[in-house]
Amino acid sequence: MNRIEAKFKKLSVDKNKAFIAFITAGYPDLSTTEKLVLGFSKIGVDIVELGVPFSDPMADGPVIQEASQKSLKKGTRLIDILNLVRRVRKSTQLPICLMTYYNPVFSFGEEKFAKAAVSFGVDGVIIPDLPPDEGFKFIKICNKHGLDVISFIAPTTSKTRMKYISKTARGFIYYVSLTGVTGARSGLPKDLAANVKTIKKISRKPVCVGFGVSSRDQVSQINKIADGAIVGSAIVKCIKENIGKPDLVKRAVDFTRKLKNV
Repeated sequence: MNRIEAKFKKLSVDKNKAFIAFITAGYPDLSTTEKLVLGFSKIGVDIVELGVPFSDPMADGPVIQEASQKSLKKGTRLIDILNLVRRVRKSTQLPICLMTYYNPVFSFGEEKFAKAAVSFGVDGVIIPDLPPDEGFKFIKICNKHGLDVISFIAPTTSKTRMKYISKTARGFIYYVSLTGVTGARSGLPKDLAANVKTIKKISRKPVCVGFGVSSRDQVSQINKIADGAIVGSAIVKCIKENIGKPDLVKRAVDFTRKLKNV
């Protein structure tokens, strides 16, 4: 049982829901990213997603795109992020996923990546541009090494495809709450509850909702129907607004604590 599975089992026993925080690794720098992860672990964030900066982040909205570009300009590499995870593992067992696109994994080498990720302390990987039917060989490699490949389900996903995705899913199912890219939205989609209910009838995996989640009220609404909420752009925006301030980490962690409602 890896850290993600153990986390959801504990949440289920405690009758709690997961709060998953996304940040772009290396934004504004790797040292700050490391401090943020450790700060999140202290306030009860359940899982952290570290975004691997990429030149063409097609699933991401403007806030995360900008963070990704600035991280790349700083020279952030996949191996740097893996080393960061290895360092934080000295202080926390907080489940960590890498959210990346397939190209960095392909360039690193699929087998090499899966083996290194697990040995450095990564628990899961999320790849928006690698559907499970195209990435079945990679999924098989990850399963062998104990690295969860988190699968997406969208509002446009058919029930037949949901069944296929649920068979290959590990860790949790990432439900994309809307059609489009990441980014804060003023409200949640009207069909959210019905769609999550459909997924949960088909799959036994935990279902967590992301894309467009940006307020404590939205997190609370999601927690009534799903197994957890994922917040990214709102946290990255908070980081952006506090760059240059000596208490950036404290401000971002406090903002995240309020979102989590603790």
